[in-house]
Amino acid sequence: MSHTDSQYYLSLIQMKWGSKITFLVFSLCLNQGLFAQTFRNITLLDQWHQDSLISNSSKVRYSDCFGFVQNGNEYAVIGSTEGTHVFLVNNQNKLVPKGFIKGRYSSTFVQHREYAVFQHYLYAVCDEGVSSLQIIDLQYLPDSVHLAKEDSLQFGRVHNIFIDPVQEKFYSCIHRSTVNTQLIDAPMKIFSLADPLNLQELWSGPNDVNEVHDIYVRNGTAILNCGYDGLKVYNFTNTAFPTYLDSKSIYTDQGYNHQGWLTPDGTRYLFADETNGKRVKNCDFNGSLISIKNYFGTNYENGSVPHNIKATNEFAFVAYYNEGLRIFDLRYTVPLEIAHYDTYPDDNPYKMNGNWGIFADLPSQRLLVSDRQYGLFLLNFDRKKMLKSFPLTSEIDLFPNPVSSSESIFMTIPIETVKAEWKIYDLSGKQVSNGISAHFNYVEIPVHFSAGTYQIKIDLYNGADESQEIIRKIVVI
Repeated sequence: MSHTDSQYYLSLIQMKWGSKITFLVFSLCLNQGLFAQTFRNITLLDQWHQDSLISNSSKVRYSDCFGFVQNGNEYAVIGSTEGTHVFLVNNQNKLVPKGFIKGRYSSTFVQHREYAVFQHYLYAVCDEGVSSLQIIDLQYLPDSVHLAKEDSLQFGRVHNIFIDPVQEKFYSCIHRSTVNTQLIDAPMKIFSLADPLNLQELWSGPNDVNEVHDIYVRNGTAILNCGYDGLKVYNFTNTAFPTYLDSKSIYTDQGYNHQGWLTPDGTRYLFADETNGKRVKNCDFNGSLISIKNYFGTNYENGSVPHNIKATNEFAFVAYYNEGLRIFDLRYTVPLEIAHYDTYPDDNPYKMNGNWGIFADLPSQRLLVSDRQYGLFLLNFDRKKMLKSFPLTSEIDLFPNPVSSSESIFMTIPIETVKAEWKIYDLSGKQVSNGISAHFNYVEIPVHFSAGTYQIKIDLYNGADESQEIIRKIVVI
C-alpha cells in the first residue's frame, strides 16, 4: 500500500469512527492488506499497491515480479501499466520504494512486463504496443536506479526473457524487432551478454513452432515452453548449431504450454499449461529427456488456471491466478498442497485475475508475489519448519519426546485442522502452559518447566468448527 493510499484509508476510518480507535483499526487494515485473505502456513509481511496507476476496466495494473541482491541488500521489482517499480526489502520486512523507470509504452493495455538481472543491470521488456528493452543500472542502490540504455529497434516487443549467467546468454521469447515501424516476429532469439549494454544476436528459431512462450536454461540446456506446440529441449552451448534433445508435442491434460521450472538438483521439472482446469505436471528430467510422472493442482475441477512456477528441491511455488499463491511439497509421491495465501479475494468467474508472478530465490527465503489487481506482496513461508513437518498426516506428532527443559517441543498439526488449542498439565493437575495455533500446521512450544512427566490436551478444530480432543504424555528431562 502506498503512503497516499494509507492516508486515504486512515481519513475514512477517522471520519466514521473517530480518533480513539483509529490506531487499532488502521493497524488491522495494514496487517490484513485492507481485505481478509485466506491463508495457511504463510504470513503476510508487507504489501504495496498504488491506485493512482492507470488501469483497465478489470483494474489490472500489475504484471510480473522479480528479486535480486545488490550491494548486500535484497530488492524487489514489479511491473505495472506505467513502468518498473524497484523496492528495497529491508530487515524490518518492509517494501521501501527506491526507484521507478517509466516504460517506453505506458498504457491501460499493458499486461506483460518481464525482468532478468545480469551483473548490476536489470533488463526489462514489455509485450504490448511498440515497446523496448530497457537496461536499468542498479549499481547506485540503495540510493537510486537509472536507465542506462533503451533499445526499441532490436527489441520492439518481447513476451519473456531468461538469462543463463554461466554462458552469458540472453534468451528472448516471442521476440519482435522493429523494422520501418513494423514488428517482425521470431519464436525466440538468443543474444550474447559479452557486452551487457550492447547485446549481439546469436541465433533465431526454432522454425518448427509458432512461438516460444517461455524458457528455462541452465548451463546451455534449455527447456522451451512452446504454447500449443508443447515442450522442446535443446542444448545451446554451441549456439551456431544447437543440439535437439527431446520434445513433448502430445501429452495427457494438455493445454497451452506456458512456463516451467527446474529444481536446483536438476532432476525434476515442473510446468503449467495456462488453460482452464489443467493441472501442473510433475516430471523427471535426466539432463536431456523429460518424463511426466504425475499431476497436481488446486481447484482444477472448477476451472482454475496455474500461471508461473518456481521450485526448490522440496517445494513448488505456484502463482495460481484467482487461487492466489499455492505451495506444494515435492517430497510426497504426488505433490501435496501444504500452504496458500489468497492474494485475490474477489469472486470472479474469469479465472485469470489475481496472482501473476512468484519469486522465491531471495537469500532470506522471503517470497515476492505479484497480483494483477492488488500489487506486490512480501510473504514469509518458514521452509525450515515445514521441512520438519514432513509428512503431514491426520495425526498429531510431538518431538523430541522426551525433551530437555532447555529445548522446545515441535508439534505437527493434521493438515485438515483450522485451529489447534493446547494445554499442558503436571501430574497434580496444575496447568503449566497453553496456546493456540490457527492456520498453521506446526507450532514450537517452549519448555520452561522442570523435569518430570506432563500431560498435553489438544483440541483440534476443522472448518465446520467440529473439535477432536487428543491427550498425549510429555516427558521433560
